[in-house]
Amino acid sequence: MESSHVISITNEEEENNNNITQMKKNKTIVPITSYPGDIKNYNKQKKSEQDIKKLIHSTKVGFSLVLVSLLYILNPLFDQVGENAMWAIMTVVVIFEFNAGATLGKGFNRGIGTIVGGGLGCSAAILAQKIGGVGNSIFIGSSVYILGSCATYFRFVPRIKKRYDYGVVVFMLTFNLVVVSGARPGFKVWEIARERLLNILMGFIVAICVSLFVFPTWASDELHDSIVERFHHLANTIQGCLEECSKSVKEKESQLDTSFTVCKSVLNSKSKDESLANFAKWEPWHGKFGFSYPWEKYLKIGEVLRELAALILALQCCIHASKKPTASLKQCETIGSNVVWTLREVGDSMKQMRKCEERDNIITNLKTTREELSLVISISMVEEFENDERVAIASLVFLLMEVVEKVGELVIKVGELQDVAGFRTLVTPVSM
Repeated sequence: MESSHVISITNEEEENNNNITQMKKNKTIVPITSYPGDIKNYNKQKKSEQDIKKLIHSTKVGFSLVLVSLLYILNPLFDQVGENAMWAIMTVVVIFEFNAGATLGKGFNRGIGTIVGGGLGCSAAILAQKIGGVGNSIFIGSSVYILGSCATYFRFVPRIKKRYDYGVVVFMLTFNLVVVSGARPGFKVWEIARERLLNILMGFIVAICVSLFVFPTWASDELHDSIVERFHHLANTIQGCLEECSKSVKEKESQLDTSFTVCKSVLNSKSKDESLANFAKWEPWHGKFGFSYPWEKYLKIGEVLRELAALILALQCCIHASKKPTASLKQCETIGSNVVWTLREVGDSMKQMRKCEERDNIITNLKTTREELSLVISISMVEEFENDERVAIASLVFLLMEVVEKVGELVIKVGELQDVAGFRTLVTPVSM
């Protein structure tokens, strides 16, 4: 006689499940049969969009160079700035980056590094000229050694290296150029430093204005869209993994390659996320994102998504190792649909920047799903399989439970972001 399991559900849990079911009916689930093709089309579309952005960026840089080159080309402007106009051109070439935030950050670092390095260099050069004789060389050598060593040490401080590394490099370069050049008698240190600073400022203004006001590319938008896309990609991957339970070994091969590609791209996203978050912090208030936006929350969500991608890869390999479809595996497919729907719902709420009103119900539903998974395999079901199959099925259920737990953690992290960032509340009326 087969053992049976009875799951008792309280009235509150039943109401939560009814709300979740009603929300699912209002969502459109993309069939997994078109998933591999959709990924290829999506990659082509993203590549086309990136090519257009690269073309626009190249045009903006060329336009900026033309503007600063007018300092050389037009005689009235050249008479005012002279040969120091090359510093404006050099500034545009060096600080103009793909994202507006990166350009702002690099320009700010270059400006502060130039001002501080030039000011200290001029002061040291003037003081060295007053000392004169052998003391002149000793003082300059000592100042170069002390400030160069200290600045290099500060570059190893994580917080400084993360946002101000380029500024420290510019500081060392400017200080050394000014203090060494000013060591010669008759060298007008303050006048030359002032002219170079003004030309650098002109180059900075041109680069910033073109970057911000001519088809700007925002790092914040790219980071936000990238995180949202991963929710849907991983949801599709989980759905594909679960539908493999009823497929043959040959049918599993193509899906394994697709899942590996998607999960690999998610696993390799850490450095890109950190760079975009750093650039986004430099950007001004624009569109959906204001000052002091909680970009660190995005990094935490990205970390959880990478952990989820690793679990999905393990789940995929476990399913691939199963030699034949079983009733237990098909039951896992039914239960796992809750996870797929949850990822899509949370991803959509982030995309629309709205609060997920059913967050508590979703977390409760995930807990119920995890309890159901623990009851999937009865003793009588396990006995009918070979030893290898028992291990594979037990591993599958365990990994699926870990996936459910990780999705629950994602729901909590996204909820924290929604609260801190002030996402709007959108109440969807439930039809009776």
